[in-house]
Amino acid sequence: MDLAITLDNNLSKPLHQQLYEELRQAILTGKLTPGERIPSTRSLAKSLAVSRFTVTTSYEQLLSEGYLETVTGRGTFICQQIPDDLIYSNLVENRDKTNLSSIKLSKYGDSLVKIKNVPRIAEPRLEINFRYGTPALNEFPIKIWRRLLSHYCNTNFNWLDYSTEPLGYQPLRKAITRYLTRSRAVNCEPEQILITNGTQQALDLILRLLIEPGETIAIENPGYLSARIIFETQQSQILPIRVDNSGLIVKELAESTNKNIRLIYVTPSHQFPTGAILSLPRRLELLNWAQQTGGLIIEDDYDSEFRYGEKPIPALQGLDKSDCVLYIGTFSKVLFPSLRIGYLVLPKSLVTIFTRAKWLNDRHLPILEQQVLAEFIESGYLDRHIRKMRSIYNQRRQILVKALKKHFGKRVKILGEKAGIHLMVCFKTNLSDQEIIQRAAKVGVGMMSANPHYLTNHPRGEFIFGYGELTESQLQQGILRLAEIITFP
Repeated sequence: MDLAITLDNNLSKPLHQQLYEELRQAILTGKLTPGERIPSTRSLAKSLAVSRFTVTTSYEQLLSEGYLETVTGRGTFICQQIPDDLIYSNLVENRDKTNLSSIKLSKYGDSLVKIKNVPRIAEPRLEINFRYGTPALNEFPIKIWRRLLSHYCNTNFNWLDYSTEPLGYQPLRKAITRYLTRSRAVNCEPEQILITNGTQQALDLILRLLIEPGETIAIENPGYLSARIIFETQQSQILPIRVDNSGLIVKELAESTNKNIRLIYVTPSHQFPTGAILSLPRRLELLNWAQQTGGLIIEDDYDSEFRYGEKPIPALQGLDKSDCVLYIGTFSKVLFPSLRIGYLVLPKSLVTIFTRAKWLNDRHLPILEQQVLAEFIESGYLDRHIRKMRSIYNQRRQILVKALKKHFGKRVKILGEKAGIHLMVCFKTNLSDQEIIQRAAKVGVGMMSANPHYLTNHPRGEFIFGYGELTESQLQQGILRLAEIITFP
């Protein structure tokens, strides 16, 4: 990385002091961002044509003041929490206001500016990171995927051209149909499946086509933050509905004084972030509510493949008799996030309008990846991979739960351990969430608070623990380190 730094030998101020001030200003103004790696003393000295002693002296001052931190074997980085964090925030905010002062934004643009709880993944360079949503990428059958890619890449060149299938690659839609029918009891045909660029695009299409600004959307509280932000930026009125051990409390939805609820967003198979599973009686109750009110249900089935010790409950969509459920699925958790292939199962009456909107939005997803994924499913590789990963994740889940109980005992409450690749832990401590996160970072552990996922009644001490990408040793060591830094009354 090259740094635009100017040093002047003619000034009375020493070069190391000039360099220190230049780097500090770059950090405070956001030119160098928290977590970013900076050049080694040797490489920076060479690029600036100064002695290594000059650079080392500057770095040491920044290290002592808390602007930089070193990671053994990896280099020097900008600290996640810099001393002048508030100054930095103000500078960035003022800079943004200055840049936008002469440019009028749309209502959508204004809503994005006002967003406070922007989703943020825990700093990945920490030695042990309990970030959620990331699968065990080192277990993915990359050789099989590479072979399929090579085959379709060399067989023909139709993947280089525009797609003639606005719903998505037909063999992939057929493969997904068979997969959903078999594994999730979803009732659909290939013509009802729209291939999307992940869950986010599916939600965006639903909002733009079915919801007017100002209409009410009910959501789980706590719930998936990214979905809530999409709803808020479309000027929707958000109605939070509480969640308990059996999932969404449908009774609160039915008894709400707001009679203009147009849509509800739910994660029934593994509620995010609590991990609760919506019971069958409540599923039927929710479908009955939709049928009686004319409301629509978005069912986000993001990681239902991973269940441990319990029989799977059929998807809401498979129980739906009145075409009120829009079913969203993705391959980000079961395969790998960068694939960005998701799908939306639509009522037949909505297929045409959604297809038109999708075509105008981005025409189509890359054809080659769709071809490979279709073959991956049809050849049985997907089922084989899921069986393998379910066993691996189950073992890691047990290690994590055992470690939490061993080191914390009754001072923690564990939620959602029967499914998915994350669980939620409630610590009975007087420490604030930010204090816990900062203490954990100092011992090399990344943590994420559940607090931003609440719209109301924000609790303290609730954290989301992802375990999909961590080894058994990392899980045990991570909890041991937390036990040393989290204090209890």
